[in-house]
Amino acid sequence: MELEINNLNELPEKAIQFFNELNHRKVIAFDGQMGAGKTTFITAILKAIGVEDIEGSPTYSIVNVYDSPAYGKIYHFDLYRLNSEIEAFDIGIEEMLYSGCYCFIEWPEKIQNLLPENTIWVYIRTTEDNRRTISFEL
Repeated sequence: MELEINNLNELPEKAIQFFNELNHRKVIAFDGQMGAGKTTFITAILKAIGVEDIEGSPTYSIVNVYDSPAYGKIYHFDLYRLNSEIEAFDIGIEEMLYSGCYCFIEWPEKIQNLLPENTIWVYIRTTEDNRRTISFEL
């Protein structure tokens, strides 16, 4: 599936559309270069499912934990600063990934060997005219 985002005003609608396509699969890996909009799109998804008080990217904390009234605990990982899979084990990432909770992961290639088999890979690409293309397979 592919979603086109032409401007920020479309984000809420596209975030809901994306979330509804997940079919209850809970580990989602977001691939995109720096500035592609991974954090922005994940924030839109969190808002769409009722999360309040969103802290933004967990770049320095590695993981932010949120509670959704409808979906329970949600983990948002930003693994940019992670240096090894051993560091991921140190923060308890395996327990979180296999918890049955939603996990939204930025820079997932850093822990690719630890991800569940049914992880959904989402690719965010920027076009020349500053639009975003979000593609994924279920």
